[in-house]
Amino acid sequence: MAMLKRKINLSSDSATGFGANSENSSGRFFNRQSGGANIEKRGVGLLDRQSWYHTMLALPQWKFWLFLMIMFILINLVFASIYFMIGVEHLGGIITKSPLENFIETFFFSCQTFTTVGYGRINPEGFLVSGIAAFQAFLGLLSFALATGLLYGRFSRPQSFLRYSHNALIAPYRDGIAFMLRMAPYKNNRLSDGEVKLTLAMQIEENGKMGNKFYPLDLEISKINALNLSWTLVHAINEKSPFYNLTLQDLSNARAEILVFFKAFDEVFSNTVISRMSYISEEIVWGAKFKIMYHPNKKGTSTILDLNKINDFEKVDLPKPVTAQ
Repeated sequence: MAMLKRKINLSSDSATGFGANSENSSGRFFNRQSGGANIEKRGVGLLDRQSWYHTMLALPQWKFWLFLMIMFILINLVFASIYFMIGVEHLGGIITKSPLENFIETFFFSCQTFTTVGYGRINPEGFLVSGIAAFQAFLGLLSFALATGLLYGRFSRPQSFLRYSHNALIAPYRDGIAFMLRMAPYKNNRLSDGEVKLTLAMQIEENGKMGNKFYPLDLEISKINALNLSWTLVHAINEKSPFYNLTLQDLSNARAEILVFFKAFDEVFSNTVISRMSYISEEIVWGAKFKIMYHPNKKGTSTILDLNKINDFEKVDLPKPVTAQ
């Protein structure tokens, strides 16, 4: 680590939003799946630290629909249990059978009341059951209004719809080498005025203490007018680069993580969209280059972007004296 300390002699960025003391933080800075900060908040109640609206909007599709189905079933199980405990004789239209069959009948009556469908075969009799059914119908209206709002929010929420290469590469570039990663839009949204920032985060010893240091990585092209095809981000490794003279083992020892922050303007939503990604040393391939992922169609009238090739690369030799790890 002392060797790494001598190799890094560049100004760092302290405005990243992450702490400088490495002893008080651990893990990746960015969650690779969600793109959010890898931070758990404590010291306040669950309801205070969790925005359920943001959580429901950010849930994956299958988790969102599973949550709605589970809540629908649980609510109706609760009301079915209430009707069952009061007595099925207070529900007109139920032919008394076995307890299980009676409970199933009350469950489907609860579903019909909750959704305000009301087929009419089973009807509440008496003030108590009628009052509970009225309250359940009111609760059902509120629940479906809330679910509709969440569906609209998820449908209308601007997103970047970007895919990143699984690996970043140390590849030949001009007369030297460069750090590279690739991104591409995978839906038919139109992104313009795209801008990306890369930051190298490492744990470095200073004055006998380990600390987090963040170094901005200059890019050959950091802004783009429109993102239509794939975009390979290139950081040339030279005397001005924090990567200069570092090996893959140095990056691993320093728990290096490259933070990617991208923002662009979505022309359809007329709003700014943001995407985040990160790469750790285990996700960097030393001595490789990306394969081209687009080509003209057979008629030569348009360009085909093969998104399944975003991770494709081939191993190559790096210029000496750099040694592949």
